[in-house]
Amino acid sequence: MTLVSMLLALIVERLAARSELWQASRYVKSWFSLTADSKLAQVAQHPVGQYGWILLPGLLVWLLLCLIDQWLVTTLVNALLLLLAIGCWHYRQLYKQFLNAQDRNDDEAAFLAMQQIRQHSGLQSDDASYGQSLIWLNFRYYAAVLFWFLVLGAFGIITYVILRQLNQPSHSEDPQMLQLEALLQQDHEGTPAYQRLMHIADWFPARLFGIGFALVGYFSRASSALLGYFLDFTSPNEQVVLDVATAAEPIDESMLNTAEETAIMVQLAKRNILFFLAFTAILTLAGWLG
Repeated sequence: MTLVSMLLALIVERLAARSELWQASRYVKSWFSLTADSKLAQVAQHPVGQYGWILLPGLLVWLLLCLIDQWLVTTLVNALLLLLAIGCWHYRQLYKQFLNAQDRNDDEAAFLAMQQIRQHSGLQSDDASYGQSLIWLNFRYYAAVLFWFLVLGAFGIITYVILRQLNQPSHSEDPQMLQLEALLQQDHEGTPAYQRLMHIADWFPARLFGIGFALVGYFSRASSALLGYFLDFTSPNEQVVLDVATAAEPIDESMLNTAEETAIMVQLAKRNILFFLAFTAILTLAGWLG
């Protein structure tokens, strides 16, 4: 059931999910808007209540699926949630703009397209190359989503997507949304709950998929890079993913920020995802996954 949901979502996302309708951000923002216009805003404002506000949608869907208790319904709902969570048609369009600009030798247009990808995805590193930016995007929209689906099912998908949206730069002009975001950023401990949870949610997947990079790339270099982060709980997970991926597929500096570099890094990310799909299939056949 788990593997079937994953394959259905990945196939449909590749072939048919080509509009805002198939992107989770549309529905997450609806939840934010609903919250801003209700008493839930007071819950979100509280340092402890913010955790409950983030977890609530996932818990409600999980409870509903438990009450229905039909494997077919669960499979289809999980596939739909996965499809929405990995839906990144907006970024695919920007990537196509980048490739078209590279074909025209239009460096300025290529730079602007990649800058939009970096800004909209919340990439923090100013030194990340074009290929590294796409590696991080692949991690946030595919690798981490698939991991939390395997571990926590629908609850994991929904919660991760909410955290991902909260940790991306806001482009909303809705006064209610801006008010809600201001409330969420208020925290007596200094760091908002959604930022702490995002770090936790990315910590293990970053290292797990770092192992994948090592296995599908240059093992000795990638594993050496990964070992330095394995028990590191403070370094940004973005740094972990980018450093291990770069070690797994070393690229000459002269190729940085070119179409060739982005193609190489995209292929590395795809090999990693395919490796974990195969690993999931093995676990399913062995009876360790439902």
